[in-house]
Amino acid sequence: MKALEARFLSIHSQIAAAATAAGRSPDAVTLVAVSKFHPASCIAALAAIGQRDFAENYVQEALSKQELLASHPVFEQLIWHFTGPIQSNKTRAIATHFSWVHSVDRPKIAERLSAQRPDTLPPLKVFVEVNLDGESTKAGVSLAQLPAMVALCARLPRIELVGLMVIPARASTDAFVRLAKINANLPTPLPMLSMGMSADFPAAIAAGSTHVRIGTALFGAR
Repeated sequence: MKALEARFLSIHSQIAAAATAAGRSPDAVTLVAVSKFHPASCIAALAAIGQRDFAENYVQEALSKQELLASHPVFEQLIWHFTGPIQSNKTRAIATHFSWVHSVDRPKIAERLSAQRPDTLPPLKVFVEVNLDGESTKAGVSLAQLPAMVALCARLPRIELVGLMVIPARASTDAFVRLAKINANLPTPLPMLSMGMSADFPAAIAAGSTHVRIGTALFGAR
């Protein structure tokens, strides 16, 4: 676990450096540790040294880990993010067991998450995933669909629309800057941007990302 801790400290240093270079506070950027395919023991190790935000892509894998970690001293402080594709039959579990969702990509999913979010929990914080380059192999709303999707999410009662998310195309070197500009041009700009993964998070931070989703660079190769 020493290697895991070393990578954790290195990524925090890189986040701080990128934020400072962009004239931003390092505290403005949240490290979301993408723990999919890694054991609950790795989550526990990072939680023990201060990491609190964890992301999973698959519902059953996440629920299994949450059950294994339920007795961990800081379990109640952990913040669970869902970052994977969302199937309609998984929305109830996501609405119940996560606090953040980064991959809301169509009206039906937003409506189901709102309807199924328990009244005993705070509203579910969501990002709308944007398919910037119209890639047929990727989820996300098109730029043409975005205004209507933002308006819908803003009026649903049990979700809180906090921002936009993007997974750039391989050749899209300016995706982060483009998404930040798109957000700035919304009638009411959203406060957060979920942008950047292991290979490109410094560029995302420079463009204004508030949440970087780091898996391989933190946990190592699967």
